[in-house]
Amino acid sequence: MKTRFGLAMAAALMLGGGAAIAQTLPDYMAPISGKTNAAPGDIATRDVLALNTAMFELYGDAAKVFQKNILDKHPVILGLFSGAGGRLILYRPGQPPLDAPQVPVVYQLLKSVGHSTMALAEVVGPYVDNPDNKSWRGAMLAFRSRMQSALDSLDATPMQADWRDNNRIILKNNIAFMDECLARGVIPFSKLEAFGKQQAPFLARNVAWAAQTQVAHWMGVLADWKTQLGPDWEKTYAASNTIYVTRQNNVIFSVLAQFFGPDAINTRLLLIETVSFTTTPADMLESLTRIIADRSVGALFFGNYHLMDYELMGGDGRAAIVAETAKRGMTPFLPPLVPFGSRQWPTLVTPGPGPATIADLK
Repeated sequence: MKTRFGLAMAAALMLGGGAAIAQTLPDYMAPISGKTNAAPGDIATRDVLALNTAMFELYGDAAKVFQKNILDKHPVILGLFSGAGGRLILYRPGQPPLDAPQVPVVYQLLKSVGHSTMALAEVVGPYVDNPDNKSWRGAMLAFRSRMQSALDSLDATPMQADWRDNNRIILKNNIAFMDECLARGVIPFSKLEAFGKQQAPFLARNVAWAAQTQVAHWMGVLADWKTQLGPDWEKTYAASNTIYVTRQNNVIFSVLAQFFGPDAINTRLLLIETVSFTTTPADMLESLTRIIADRSVGALFFGNYHLMDYELMGGDGRAAIVAETAKRGMTPFLPPLVPFGSRQWPTLVTPGPGPATIADLK
C-alpha cells in the first residue's frame, strides 16, 4: 500500500500538484517537477490527431498479412530499374522468388562509353571560358587515364565488330578533346559545343543498340515466364518503378505491357513512382500491397474498387480550386477528369508538335 501511495504522490508532484505539496519536494526533484498547463482544446486536438497516427501503425501490421495473402494466391513480377538494364523477379505461390538472367553485358558496355562522354561535360561545365581556374585539370587527367585504358582494351570486350568500331571513335574523340583542353589550359565554349555535335551521331547509335539489347532480352524472359505460368498469367500482378525522367516510354513497363495487354494497365500492371533510380524488392512489394489493399477499402466504403488509386480528396479539391479561382477572377487550369479504373498509360499521352525522339532531333 505504501508503494502505491508513493507512486501516486510522485506522479502528482511531477504533473503539477498543489503548491503546499510541491514545497516539500527535495532538491533532486527540481529538474523534472513543475506545474504544466494544457488547454482543453490542445488536448482534444492531440487526441483526435492520434487517430491518424494509429491508422498508420495498424496499417503496417495489416499489410504484412495482406502481402502474404496476395503472394499465396497470385504470381507477382517486379521490374526494377538498375544500371545493368533492369532486374526482373518472379514470385510464384509456394515457391522461392525467381531472378531472371541479367541483360547481356554489352548493354552496360554501350552505356558506359556513352556516359563517359556525357561525364566530360560535367568535368568541364563549371570552368568554361575561365582561363584563371585550372582546378579541373586533375580530374581530367585522371579521367583521361581511364579513357585510354578503356580504348586499349576495347577489342577484348564482348561486342560485335561494327559496334566496337563506333565505340572506338567515341573514345578517341573523347581523348582528343581532353588533350586539346589540357594543352590550351582553358575550355572554350566553342570547342565544347563542337565536341558535342561531333559525338552526337555516334552516341545515338549506342543508345539504339543498348535499347535493342535490353528489349530483346526482357521480351524473351517474359515470353518464357508467361508460358510457365499458363492460366495463372491472367491473375498475375506486375509493377515497375520509375523516377521523373524514366516515366515516359519506360522500357521495362512498356515491355511488360506487351504481354499483359491494355486491359491490365493500372489494374494488374502498375507503374510506381519513386525518388531514386533504384529501389528494393521489399519496398516495391510494400507499395504493390498497399495499392491492392486500398482498393478493397475503397470498394467497402464507396462501392468502387479503383477509387483509392486516386487522391481521395482530388475530386473535391478540383471543385475547391474552381471555386477559389472564380473568387479571384482566374481561369482554372486543370487536367481532364478520367474515370476511376482508367486503362490509359500512366505517362504523358497527349501528342503535340516538336521532337519526341532522338531521331526527331535530326
